[in-house]
Amino acid sequence: MAAPWDTPPPRRARASLLPVLLPIALLIVVAVGVGSWLQFSERQAADTVHTVGSSSPDRVDVEATVQRVDAAARELVLRVRVTPRGSLGEEDGTAPVADLGLQTSAATLGDLAFKAHERIAPRDVQVALTGGSIGDYPFDTYGTDVEFWAVLGGRQVPVRLLFSNNDTLFSVTAEPAPSAQGAVLGLAVARSGSLLVFAVFMMGVMWALAASVLIGTWYLTTRGEALVWPALSWMAATLFALSAFRNTAPGSPPIGCVLDWFAFLWAETVIALCLIAVVVTGVRTALRPDGTGRA
Repeated sequence: MAAPWDTPPPRRARASLLPVLLPIALLIVVAVGVGSWLQFSERQAADTVHTVGSSSPDRVDVEATVQRVDAAARELVLRVRVTPRGSLGEEDGTAPVADLGLQTSAATLGDLAFKAHERIAPRDVQVALTGGSIGDYPFDTYGTDVEFWAVLGGRQVPVRLLFSNNDTLFSVTAEPAPSAQGAVLGLAVARSGSLLVFAVFMMGVMWALAASVLIGTWYLTTRGEALVWPALSWMAATLFALSAFRNTAPGSPPIGCVLDWFAFLWAETVIALCLIAVVVTGVRTALRPDGTGRA
């Protein structure tokens, strides 16, 4: 019969996990809390509507929403919805009482025109971006102006602009500018916080993988190992997997951007050189005439 003192070890083993599990659980709670706060802050910023222009009851409301930012083409796409208010519109603002024209800034590719008494449909307009370069990804920033002036029946009328952003890959900061009859906003466009965090995380992972391969190479070469096929397979898989991992970066960054020069290209170089060094050292060890090499 087993002695009574033979049963406590499982309880002591379970109890010994408590000092390890508590910090892990605390770390998970903190990470989820910080992530929730960041996601909420980013969501609040995306839901913010910037309003500038006239508050007259007889005005033209212009709702402009960023649908997509194309950093490679250096432009953003605005979806514009126009609503004449008060005596300027009819059928609850769905149609103007006279021919309505919206004049835009020089950065906007084309003005907008709407026929009298015809239903107004949303329009997509392209706005050119200035400054910045996509080669600075993920730290690239751009700027532009969004301006609207309304002319109804040959006379200028007040305008109110309601601006918002619907592109989750970019954050847009809007600053109003003074204007007599029109509505003007200066925009600063940058990568969103979540994209920036993910891109920095990718760079950290790339360097971590390169460091892991470098440590494995040092271990194999200093111990005089021959061709260790599992290690070689792991290194080769890491070399090619890193390229696929890089291509998952949101926003399709071009080759030669900051992401590449800060991490990807150097990590690929380190891994490739380590793989070559392990093969050369392993072959030399395996071909030793004393037969001490182990395949």
